[in-house]
Amino acid sequence: MRGSCCGWNRRTEQRFRLLAISTVKSVKLKLLLCCCVALTLLAFSTSASSFVLWSNQTPLPPLLSDSRRGYSIVMNTWKRYDLLKQSIKHYSSCPRLESVHIVWSEPNPPSDILLKFLHHVVKSKPKDGRQVKLRFDINKEDSLNNRFKEIKDLETDAVFSIDDDVIFPCSSVEFAFDVWQSAPDTMVGFVPRVHWLDSLKDNDDKFSYGGWWSVWWTGTYSMVLSKAAFFHKKYFNIYTNEMPSSIREYITKNRNCEDIAMSFLVANATGAPPIWVKGKIFEIGSTGISSLGGHSERRTECVNRFAAVYGRMPLVSTSVKAVDSRNIWFW
Repeated sequence: MRGSCCGWNRRTEQRFRLLAISTVKSVKLKLLLCCCVALTLLAFSTSASSFVLWSNQTPLPPLLSDSRRGYSIVMNTWKRYDLLKQSIKHYSSCPRLESVHIVWSEPNPPSDILLKFLHHVVKSKPKDGRQVKLRFDINKEDSLNNRFKEIKDLETDAVFSIDDDVIFPCSSVEFAFDVWQSAPDTMVGFVPRVHWLDSLKDNDDKFSYGGWWSVWWTGTYSMVLSKAAFFHKKYFNIYTNEMPSSIREYITKNRNCEDIAMSFLVANATGAPPIWVKGKIFEIGSTGISSLGGHSERRTECVNRFAAVYGRMPLVSTSVKAVDSRNIWFW
């Protein structure tokens, strides 16, 4: 009887223990599920702006309280009229944009239909009683150097250099302009790149060029590409009239690296690194020359050739990134 009672107690205790373990596991599972749901909702709310079309995003108010002059867009284009129309239509809405200068290097001038459409777009978006000015800078020679030619009627100090196939929300552009105003001699842009010392041979420094994944891996950068960057208009004159002509000739011949040349020029003038601004980029065009085989090798050759012309490496590396904390939760 005693053994039977003890056996019953042990079985009862075992059942309670199993029940307790099952209950704890169920509670843990529910807690884990709740945490997953909460994190999912948080991630969704943080990245919700990615699901909103860039054309519908409302620009945030400027960080700086003073009313300084605005900026001019200098846009490089080549036989992509639909992309050009889309880009001009978008950027014309940016609050502090003063003028748009389209770098035109095609053999034929812009058509009347294209001119009529673009002028109609900018006139349909007045800002406080004023309109964005639209100019075509016509070039006889087809050269990548054309995007940095001096513009005589440029009224603003700030230039936003942009390609016709990339779109940034006006809020990101306006924030980058604020950052540039804090360091107007520096390049401020959205697309960082990096260089590093590759080897030491025969007392000559050899460098390598790194794309986005190199920036992501190392956490450093030394260039921001001119496909989406602010800089002072004075660098147009320096690029055209003071930068060694051998660099411009190399760019014309090889149809590459004008953006690296501008990064070298600004770094040589300032002795300071550029500033990378975090921003959402929308690629609206097809892949460009960066998708071609051997692109990194050609860019590496440019870095070493330009360093040799300058007699030193002017690029300065940094790990600083400008983030607009007003529209994100974690930064």
